[in-house]
Amino acid sequence: MLEVAVIEDAATAEVSLDPVRARLLAELAEPSSATMLAAKVGLPRQKVNYHLRTLEQHGLVELAEERRKGNMTERVMRATAASYVISPMALAAVQPDPERSPDRLSARWLLAVAARLVRDVGNLLTGGAKAGKRVATFAIDGEVRFATAGDRAAFAEELAAAVTGLVAKYHDETAEGGRAHRVVVAVHPSIPKES
Repeated sequence: MLEVAVIEDAATAEVSLDPVRARLLAELAEPSSATMLAAKVGLPRQKVNYHLRTLEQHGLVELAEERRKGNMTERVMRATAASYVISPMALAAVQPDPERSPDRLSARWLLAVAARLVRDVGNLLTGGAKAGKRVATFAIDGEVRFATAGDRAAFAEELAAAVTGLVAKYHDETAEGGRAHRVVVAVHPSIPKES
């Protein structure tokens, strides 16, 4: 089972967003049969089977094992990933594009950049899985508390200067065989954790 799978097509996104199917996906972190799931979610086994077939057709669940029960075969299914992310590729015609309004101080622009990040890393993961290779990435995630709005503005200015300096130091347009990498740095208010 993958830790995270990226959903890139609209039909699979639609299937995963159905509340019953989303609940079944969550339950299938541990392998289970339609009969066992029906008891957990309070639906008839036939209805659960219908949803499981749909999830399987879209690659969201897979067969874990088959068990003989009398004259029947029970299929035990499991989710293909512990969690799923829907790529903006699923909404290709209307996916956010940071180039449309590149205002670095806009929350909407930050969201468009984040959407591009999900789309690009999703594509890299899919390509890497097909090629049997890992994707080289790096991320920093932290939290800083500013005393004033002025401190926040000064931090953003220093951070931009530091990143610009690092990019200038290591970027080599003439490097044969070099590979371009995207750098994304974001600062936004933290959302308090619910306790």
